[in-house]
Amino acid sequence: MAKRGGFPGGGMGNMNAMMKQAQKMQAELARAQEEIKDMTFEASAGGGMVKAVALGDGSIKSITIDPEAVDPEDVEMLQDTVLAAVNEAIRGVNQLGSDRMSSVTGGLSIPGLM
Repeated sequence: MAKRGGFPGGGMGNMNAMMKQAQKMQAELARAQEEIKDMTFEASAGGGMVKAVALGDGSIKSITIDPEAVDPEDVEMLQDTVLAAVNEAIRGVNQLGSDRMSSVTGGLSIPGLM
């Protein structure tokens, strides 16, 4: 006689438990995604002369440049410093988001999430 349900242990009880677990994880993932949108990460470059704040949605909230960093003779250095601060802020907020998602998925890689 064949087992019903097609899962080890069979039966609808296991299927219902799996569905409830999946729904719970889905709700936790949605909550984590909302939290990630509100995350911020501040990074600085040039010894703190340039600061950038990135948001969890990948946008830049603010850039602060110390007036002493502005040298009309070396605009290229200021551009590089701003770029470094922005890139670090984006990396940082992305890592925070990844860490938050990993806390929900238990480190499981789910395609389409981050």
